[in-house]
Amino acid sequence: MATLSTTAMAPVRLKRSLTLWDLILYGVIVIQPVAPMSAYGVLSTTGRGHVVTTILIAMVAMLFTAISYGRMARAYPSAGSAFTYVGQELKPALGYVTGWSMVMDYMLNPMICIIWCSQWAHVVTPAVPYWVWAIFFALLFSGLNIQGIKTSARVNTVLAIGMGVVVAVFFVAASHYVFGSPHGQGFFLLPLYDPKTFNSQAVLAATSIAVLTYIGFDGISTLSEECHNPRRNILLATVFTCLVIGVLSAVEVYAAQLVWQGHTYPNIDSAYAFVAGRAWAPLFAVIGFTLLIANFGSGMGAQLGAARLLFGMGRSSALPKSFFGAISPQHNIPRNNVLFVGAVALIGAIVLPLISISADLTGYGLGASLLNFGALIAFMGVNAAAFTRYFVREPNKQLTNFLWPVLGFIICFVLWWNLATQAKILGAIWMAVGIAYGAWKTRGFRGDLVNFDLPPEEAS
Repeated sequence: MATLSTTAMAPVRLKRSLTLWDLILYGVIVIQPVAPMSAYGVLSTTGRGHVVTTILIAMVAMLFTAISYGRMARAYPSAGSAFTYVGQELKPALGYVTGWSMVMDYMLNPMICIIWCSQWAHVVTPAVPYWVWAIFFALLFSGLNIQGIKTSARVNTVLAIGMGVVVAVFFVAASHYVFGSPHGQGFFLLPLYDPKTFNSQAVLAATSIAVLTYIGFDGISTLSEECHNPRRNILLATVFTCLVIGVLSAVEVYAAQLVWQGHTYPNIDSAYAFVAGRAWAPLFAVIGFTLLIANFGSGMGAQLGAARLLFGMGRSSALPKSFFGAISPQHNIPRNNVLFVGAVALIGAIVLPLISISADLTGYGLGASLLNFGALIAFMGVNAAAFTRYFVREPNKQLTNFLWPVLGFIICFVLWWNLATQAKILGAIWMAVGIAYGAWKTRGFRGDLVNFDLPPEEAS
């Protein structure tokens, strides 16, 4: 009887079954093997053809930030959230600002997925206007999410394997095309550096968008309770995932640049499909459909993730509880939030292409820049939190504890500064609204708006 009582009172914990390789595989699946393809046209036009260079520079930036994420996961093995790290290590008000920037990311992800899917559908069926497809995909995302349709990890794994096969086929076709075509001296170095088109400002601007390729690596930290030796493996998995995605993405865009010289395309958002079609005609439809599926799955998941985040903020009264904290009794999901995110995503998908005054920066590109506006703020916050915890507060000052987070912060700041002016203006408006609301809600941040404490069942 005593044994039964002790067992009943024991805290419920997740089973530690994930290895280092499992974590890396999870990270690659979440980010997706075709990560750079959707943004390829925007990166190529903005960076004047230097897509490989932007991907590699972004990888370096994310590696430093990945180290900070991994180290903070050691300090908070059950939490794994940028706003938690910042709120606990710096100030709750700064944690709220970081959290508000993350809300923008969650809201924008389904928006840019709707934009991409609609652009591709419009390319395939030009008789149907873009805005009609935008409404269709927004309603489809919202309708399926309201029904509570779930995508299992097994399905994601199958999709990732399928995408890997498509990437491999493209590599074969691209190799056959490149080596079967005449090219001059220095041809294979042009994707890395073309003296005729290189411009450092343009490359930095494109790199600030290329960060989108790596968005999602921080999700590994949420598996701290389910992996062996989390204090070691979370850090290693986060870093290795960035390396794997960076190398794979660089090879993908390198092959594409060899196939399609120059940086003008029939449709910027669908540029990679046109490149694949030049290498082998059937690949135009194959790559396009693959990216459609990838963006469809990502958009649906992002919409539900945003709805859950808003629900958490509503339940804790950070947002109006009667609306954002409500749960649909029929499907047991935050239906109000799903519809709210869907409406915002639809409005953005229609408005952003209209306000993109630059021919190079499409609605998708502006949306990606806005998403990175929030992501880079969160990344800077994590680097600042790691610096504070492991260097400022540590009596034994080590150079690496100073160097990695400082370099990560500086590089992320430089990339943030080089975002498109429109993105910075719109992002600043979003942040100003959130900060004003937070200040009003807490009477100048003198009260608690966000609870950074762990739930009882997660406390270590």
